[in-house]
Amino acid sequence: MMFPGVADMIANYQSLAQGAGADPLGYYVAPQAYAQMQIVEQAVVGTRSLDDARLEQFTRNNSFKTVLGDVKFGQGGSWSQARVLQVQYQGIQSGDLSNFKDARTQAVVWPSSLVSGALIYPYAKAKRNV
Repeated sequence: MMFPGVADMIANYQSLAQGAGADPLGYYVAPQAYAQMQIVEQAVVGTRSLDDARLEQFTRNNSFKTVLGDVKFGQGGSWSQARVLQVQYQGIQSGDLSNFKDARTQAVVWPSSLVSGALIYPYAKAKRNV
């Protein structure tokens, strides 16, 4: 999901990850963590406070612009629209990292509103099935 800003954030992350021994792709954790910090920043600016109760109330009642798109919180504090994707890599030809950077090998299998490909099971069939 390439929301505005996420491609630049991933490129910056990947350039820094190389020398840090971190996840070289950063597709899963980095965008989520970045979006979470964008929400914290907007809540602090919006409340002009670091008070937990004020921040909590602000986050419950507002939408936030993030690298993962607009985020609003639902009942129980979870995101009202799922942004954590379940992706299955398909058609991987080798262990070369470039295989995993190719969007054609990444099938989003959940959430259903964002599905871009079918889950292949058992996984052994997905390795060379393009």
